[in-house]
Amino acid sequence: MVNVNQRQFWVTRLRTSLRLLCFADLALLLVAGCQRHSPVAIAVIPRTCGTIMWEPEHSGAQATALKLGARIYWNAPTREDDVEGQIALVERVSSKNYQGIVLAPDQARSLITPILRAMQRGLSIVVIGSPLPVPAGERLSYVLNDEEAGGRIAGQRIATILHGTGSVAILGIDSDITGIMTRARSVEQFLVTNYPRIRIIKRTGSFNVPHEQQVAEETLKANPDLDAVVTLTSTSTFGALSALGNVRSGRQIRIVAFDPDSLNFENPHLDSEVLEDTQKMGVEAVRVVVAKIHGQKEPLITQCEPLLVTRENVHSAEVRQLTSMDWRPEHLRRTWGAAP
Repeated sequence: MVNVNQRQFWVTRLRTSLRLLCFADLALLLVAGCQRHSPVAIAVIPRTCGTIMWEPEHSGAQATALKLGARIYWNAPTREDDVEGQIALVERVSSKNYQGIVLAPDQARSLITPILRAMQRGLSIVVIGSPLPVPAGERLSYVLNDEEAGGRIAGQRIATILHGTGSVAILGIDSDITGIMTRARSVEQFLVTNYPRIRIIKRTGSFNVPHEQQVAEETLKANPDLDAVVTLTSTSTFGALSALGNVRSGRQIRIVAFDPDSLNFENPHLDSEVLEDTQKMGVEAVRVVVAKIHGQKEPLITQCEPLLVTRENVHSAEVRQLTSMDWRPEHLRRTWGAAP
C-alpha cells in the first residue's frame, strides 16, 4: 500500500509537471504570436537616392509595405558609380535580421557574389530595373524595366524629330549594365529596320560625368552634321547637355534622354525623356518578396513599361503620380489607401 507521504510526493510531482507543461505551452504560444505579428523586414537598395528616378521606388515600396504589414529599410550609395558602396550595403543587410532584399544593381557582374551569398543565407531577393546574369529561381525574382519597349519609344521619337532622315548619336553604352545594352540595341534595331536613312553613331560610356562630357564633345566635333542624340543614362545626358552648351553651333541638336535626374525642360536641347516606372517596380518587388516569404507562387520575371515624358505631358496627372517622391506614411495612406 502507498502511504500518505508517498501519495503526497507523487501528487506534488504531478502538479509540478503540469505547471511546467503549461509554461512550455504558453512560451510556444508567445513565440508563435511574435512570429505572426513581427513584420517582414525588407532592405530596399536602389542605384542611388534623392533623384526623380529612384525616389518614386521608395514611395511604391513603402506604400506596399504599409498595406502588407512589412517594414522597409531604404538606403543607397550617393553616386551610381559607387559599386563598392552598394556591395557593402548588400553585405551588411544580409548579415542582419532581414528576410528580403530589393536591389537595383549599379553593376551587373560585381553584384553577383553578394546576391548569391544573401540567397545562401536564406533571403528572398528581387532585382529591379536591370537584371543580373543569374537565372531567376526560388529565391531570386526580377521586376525589370522593359528595355526593348524603351528602345522602341526612343527610336520612334528620334524618327519623328528627324522626319525619317538625318544622323543620331547613341551615347552612354555601358556593357556593365545589361539593361543599358538592351535599350541601346533596341534603339538601333528599330531605326535600322524602319528608318534606314537615319545614320547612327555609337559611343561607349560610364557613370563618370567628366568622361561623358568629353565623349559628347568629341562626338559633336567629329560629326558636325549631327541632328540628334540619344543618351542612355542620366550621366550621359548631363555630359551631352554640358557639351552642347560649350560648342557653338547654329543648329538645334535635340536630345532624347533615358533615366533623367529631373524633369526640367528649360534646356532647349532636351526634347524628351524615357522614364522608368520605378514606383511600380517598388510596388511589385515588395509584394513579391512578401509572397515568397509566405511560400506563395509569383512570376519569376515581371516587366514594367517606361513612359515618354515631353514638354506637352510633363505636368499631367499620370507623370506627377509616376514621379512622386513623397513616401511619408500619411501621404501614402491618402494616395494609396495603405493600411496604418
